[in-house]
Amino acid sequence: MATSFLNQISEPTLLLNEQIAKANIQRMAQKAQRAGVRLRPHFKTHQSWQVGEWFKEAGTTAITVSSVKMAQYFARHGWQDITVAFPLNRRQLPQIQELAQQITLHLVITSADDVVFLREHLQHPVHLWIKVDTGYGRTGIKAEDTATLDAVLQELKQPSAHRFQGFLAHAGHSYKARGQEQIAAVHQQTLDKMRSLKERYLGDWPHLQLSIGDTPCCSVMEDFSGIDEIRPGNYVFYDLTQHQIGSCQLQDIAVALACPIVALHPDRNEVILYGGSVHFSKDVLPLPEGNIFGLVVPLTEKGWGESLPNTAVVSLSQEHGIVRTTPKLMHHFQQGGLVGVLPVHSCLTADVARSYLTLTGEWLEHLSGVVL
Repeated sequence: MATSFLNQISEPTLLLNEQIAKANIQRMAQKAQRAGVRLRPHFKTHQSWQVGEWFKEAGTTAITVSSVKMAQYFARHGWQDITVAFPLNRRQLPQIQELAQQITLHLVITSADDVVFLREHLQHPVHLWIKVDTGYGRTGIKAEDTATLDAVLQELKQPSAHRFQGFLAHAGHSYKARGQEQIAAVHQQTLDKMRSLKERYLGDWPHLQLSIGDTPCCSVMEDFSGIDEIRPGNYVFYDLTQHQIGSCQLQDIAVALACPIVALHPDRNEVILYGGSVHFSKDVLPLPEGNIFGLVVPLTEKGWGESLPNTAVVSLSQEHGIVRTTPKLMHHFQQGGLVGVLPVHSCLTADVARSYLTLTGEWLEHLSGVVL
């Protein structure tokens, strides 16, 4: 294991397989092209300008982010068409004003009052999307609530510097799906509700567009007819949650947290890692045999191998991770050595890791480690 990138690791470090990530990026770009939809990938998973360059190589010109701060970061690195797919935060009006002067900025609104506020307080033009709830139940106007939607659209007809783009939805309830049939049901529900909105309002808004985006549906489904734009994000790295849903194969997961082995307990078939909740987050993957916080993979000169059978991170405290394995597999663990762990949720693991180490030994930044 005396390779250059492994020799750089002394504490929990998020490894990034560039080859796998680029393959994931390219595969989604090709799907969008086949489906005839605009791909506006969500950058909340990787939050790295260097990883963002890989999307440019695949033809991406417009992106999605989940915060104004993230929009500022990627605008500084040359992205000129950005959607902040998060409800309007009025307390960030100064930052929004500044961004609107620099780039083509898209904002999400959830009420007629948002329209009034932006018309009265935001001088520089932006593109507005009405957030629609197609079944997730987190936020947005329910697709069936046409009375509220009518009121918002009536307000949008008033003279303003801002342009109404269309309806935007995130079918986050696809994360509760298991298998293609359940994913397909969520996807069809989203398509039906969004298409009905377009049919209802297209007469008054002939240029109205529909934007949807979640990694399970965008990874598995092929039919996006009637949709103008998709915004998946997690697909760049994938993770164990996406694998359990059915969005990807284990070999599509592009990140693994490299953790030092600090103690061995062969009497109970357990290994203690330097890698706890402050490195993984507390996201858990429920399995029939119990909850796990990651699958263990051996690290190799080329990255990592297949996950070890009957071996997983079964408990996390702040800095500790407890791996439970079998007597036959204890020889894979040596005190002072390293193992990799495939994360349950790559977005949160990347956020707390604050940077990436590629398999060629290059360090890539993450927004959480950058002072703006």
